[in-house]
Order: sequence, then structure tokens, then C-alpha cells
Amino acid sequence: MANDNKRLKLGDLALNLGVSTATISLALRDSPLVAEKTRKRVKDYAEEVGYIYDRSAASLRTSRSNMIGVAVHDIQNPYFAEVFYGLEEALSEDDKTILICNHRDLVDKQDKFVGTMLQHRVDGLILCPSIGTTAKSLNKVIANGVPMTLVCREVEGANAPCVRGDDYFGSYSITKHLIEQGHRRIAMLGGRRKSSPGRDRNRGWRDALIEAGINPADQIDVPELMTQTDGQNAVKDLLAAQNRPTAVMCFNDLVALGVMSASRRLGIEPGPDLAITGYDDTQGVENRTPALTTVDNGAFEIGQVAAQMMLRQLRGEASPSGETHMIQPSLQIRESAPAFGTRLAPLVNI
Repeated sequence: MANDNKRLKLGDLALNLGVSTATISLALRDSPLVAEKTRKRVKDYAEEVGYIYDRSAASLRTSRSNMIGVAVHDIQNPYFAEVFYGLEEALSEDDKTILICNHRDLVDKQDKFVGTMLQHRVDGLILCPSIGTTAKSLNKVIANGVPMTLVCREVEGANAPCVRGDDYFGSYSITKHLIEQGHRRIAMLGGRRKSSPGRDRNRGWRDALIEAGINPADQIDVPELMTQTDGQNAVKDLLAAQNRPTAVMCFNDLVALGVMSASRRLGIEPGPDLAITGYDDTQGVENRTPALTTVDNGAFEIGQVAAQMMLRQLRGEASPSGETHMIQPSLQIRESAPAFGTRLAPLVNI
């Protein structure tokens, strides 16, 4: 038995069990090359003596760490929790562990995370890239042999596959629905327009309005709003506007929920007084009062497809490319966006 004050090594286990260090290493990694009876004997003994498997040392021998770095801009958004769920379910089947970063759209924070992950020899990176991410910075990592997959946001010129929802189609569809409900004054709140979702959702909103003969320039359009607090803070100006909208298309569900709560506090009932739509169909929005009309953007599917893209690269079955896999969104019509005139409240002085 090794000295109690000294960290146990593979050689200690091998000596005490009378097998090779290679057998110990393979057994602790559940390799089918080792008989099940031997694997159990090794793992039981390792647990008994408190042996901790040195994953970093193993990665030097195998060139694999079984870790995948994942970075997004808003870990508090429940949409990304659903993306993570899809990623984790698919990656765990291949014994991969996820390490998460919330870069908050700070490119320096993202770059620091990527650098740290490379130092720890992660097998690959899955990024929802920060605003300001360049194709050059991503391609430099890829050129060094690190597989990468982008989710939710594209970076033009990046040699990495990307999986995301069709933001243009989803936004166009929900705006067209509001128009078909009789609304002609439809505001858009939110979205970072330097990101592909912010750009494409705004473009879908604009094109649906133009197609219906409505001038987008006459509508309220407020960029950058991303959170529930952002939505709450926008409501006073929205309701006090001379050309007050009868409907609001929000960039995501968080902004929409903020608009709903702040409107109600001001005596404007979401739905009958002001039609409100979200985007992403995050968990629980169907149980709000009123239930939120929104767009299901396929968060779980995005996570699963992104994970499969990563695993194919790790198996050498796919080369890095700039190909984008689009997930088709679907409109979820509920109670928060009824027809115009259902019970529109008069203009109020806020």
C-alpha cells in the first residue's frame, strides 16, 4: 500500500493488484479491451483506497480529455438551458463532459475562456459567439486541430459548421400573424443587430410589414433589449408614444415577459389591451396569463444537432466547414396576441 500522505499512482494500484498499469488505465476508462470481471475488480479497489483518476495525465497519453468547452452569451436565458440539455444528452452518450462559460457578449471574456480550454486540451469547442468575434480568431483555433461548432449565431467566413434556427422565417411568420389579426401598428423590441439572430429577426419583421403595405419606418423599433428587465423598462415610452402600437413583437420571451408584467402594472392588460409576442417558446410561457404567443426555435434540437456535428468531427467523419444547418421554427399561437380591437384600452398619460 502506498504511503497515506502520498498521492496514489497507477503503478501503486498495478503493484497491489498484480496487473499492468495499462490494464489499470483501461479498466478505469471502462475499456471493452479489459474483461468485465477485471474492470470491476480494479474499480472496486480504486474506490476502496480512494484513488482519483488523473484525467489530465491520461489526456497526454491518449490525446483526448473527453471535455467539450461550451460558451454562450446569457446563461440566465432559459432558452440556453434547453440548448444545453440537448448538448449534454447527446455528448454524454459518448462520455463527454461539458465545461460552460457565460461570456455576456464580451469578446475578451470569450477569448480567455477559449485559451483556458485549449490549455486544458479540450476535445472541442461549441460556441454561441460573442458580438465582435472574427472569423480569423475562430479559424486560428480550428487550424490548430481543435474541432469547433457554432450554435445560434453565425460568423461569416468561419470554417466551422453552424446550427441555428431560421430566425428570418420565424420573425416573418409571427409578424404576418399579427398583421392577419388586424394589427397595423406593430413595434419590435430587442435584438442585438450585429448578431445574426438580431439582424434576421428584424429583417423578417420589416419584410412582413412591407409586404402588407406598412412602412417599417413608421413603427417603433428598439434594438439591443435582451432581458426581462429591458422589456419592463421599455414599456412606459412604448405606451406614451403618439403612434402607440397595438401589438409588440419581442426579440425573445424574456423581453416579452417583461413587457407583459410592466404593462399590467400600468393598467394595460396583455392580450386584449396590447398584443404581445415572444420568441423561443421557453419552458413555462404557455402557462402564463395570458399564455404567450411565441416561436418555437428548436432549442433542444439545436443542441442535439450541434453535439452530433462535434462528435462527427472528433471521429474524423467530417471536416470543418462554414456550412449552416437551419432548424425550422414553428409558430405557437396562444392568448397573448388576439385580434385587433378585442378590447383596446384608450391612450393613457404615463
